Amino acid sequence: MQSLDTTILNTAVPAIAQAMHVTPLDMKSVLASYTLSLAVFIPVSGWMADRFGTRRVFPSAIGLFTVGSLLCAVAVDINMLVACRVLQGMGGAMMVPVGRMIMVRTFPKSELVQAMSFVAIPSLVGPMVGPLAGGLIVHYLHWSVVFFVNLPVCVLGLYLIWRFLPDYREDKSNPLDVVGFILFGSGVALLSYVLQVFGDHRLGDLEIAGLLAISVLLLTGYGVNAMRVQYPLLRLELFRLRTFRASVVGSFFGRLGLGGLPFLFPLLYQVGLGYSAVASGLLVMPQAMAAMGLKMIVPRILARFGYRTVLLGNTLILGVLIMGFATIDVGTPAWRIALQAFILGFFTSTQYTSMNTLVYADVTTQQTSAASTIASTGQQMSISFGIAAASLIAAFFVPDSLRANPTALIHGVHQAFIVLGCMTMASSVLFLQLRRDDGGAVSRYKG
Repeated sequence: MQSLDTTILNTAVPAIAQAMHVTPLDMKSVLASYTLSLAVFIPVSGWMADRFGTRRVFPSAIGLFTVGSLLCAVAVDINMLVACRVLQGMGGAMMVPVGRMIMVRTFPKSELVQAMSFVAIPSLVGPMVGPLAGGLIVHYLHWSVVFFVNLPVCVLGLYLIWRFLPDYREDKSNPLDVVGFILFGSGVALLSYVLQVFGDHRLGDLEIAGLLAISVLLLTGYGVNAMRVQYPLLRLELFRLRTFRASVVGSFFGRLGLGGLPFLFPLLYQVGLGYSAVASGLLVMPQAMAAMGLKMIVPRILARFGYRTVLLGNTLILGVLIMGFATIDVGTPAWRIALQAFILGFFTSTQYTSMNTLVYADVTTQQTSAASTIASTGQQMSISFGIAAASLIAAFFVPDSLRANPTALIHGVHQAFIVLGCMTMASSVLFLQLRRDDGGAVSRYKG
């Protein structure tokens, strides 16, 4: 449901921007506010699952997500849409980490890669169908319909939870770290806001520096608080585990580049190249199709080469592929664009599955909830920051007066692809700390 919602909305960005009388680059706040809300509220998801049980938390999350979707559909301006996306993100924050926690507690580590790869296949239906569905909706219907698509998926999800979901919970839950939640949530939210407005000339340099300093102080305060309390919101001691540290930190910086792509693609295809929303959706579909096709092969790749080799090589290749989209221009044939997306999908699927499963290589059953919470928080923060970075880079090369000009926008988006690709390649050094046999209990790699 989350992936379907996000991919449909990405394709609809130009149409919504036109309806709300803003430029497409201004729509970054609609996309980033959702992922930011996920990052802020995911930290309490593990505690809630331990305290109330998965059969209560999961359906409640789906319900809140659906209410947020309905409110988004009736939004009358971009500010209201952003606020409703935050509410939607509060519900979404409980879905992914709780779902992963259920997976880790259900399957032994030796079967985790294969199980997660199999479960990820249905979730890729959203990225495969979403872009085309979004294009058809905004072309033939009103943009608000993109949010009503969640309703039947919600009903189906609640039925499946009622029939099959196990109820995992701790016999005795720890108290919630309220101070830590306030410090971390406000620090992350303020940092994301600074990235959003930086370069938009809304605030002066001194004001930006002041807000940035406050956000750093809040996050530092959280770090100090986490070391002093018995049950911190995020258990930072998990970073002492090499596999966990490499996976979470490497995933954060690696996803910065990948996180900005869903925002850039519709701008390039629809505004820059003049494709319709339907055609734009079709050009994005091959990426999800390739990712779905590779999911069942990733366990074999990891078993053959191991996490270290796969993550080092795959991250470098992804950086090159991202920069390759900077070569797409008005004269580029559609088949080449689709082929590039298809190839990108293969390596993106390998990257995500590898990073998502390495997190649990050396954590105990009791640490599963905390590990899932930290990993999911980092992933959503990186996506939010990636959208902000992509928009900031593109806007830097496009003057305010030319942001609706296709030629100028193509130039700005090209520069964003190049920078995001370089960022992705640079993140590969974070996987150098891994040993060849790290994660062998999960990947079955024998060296």
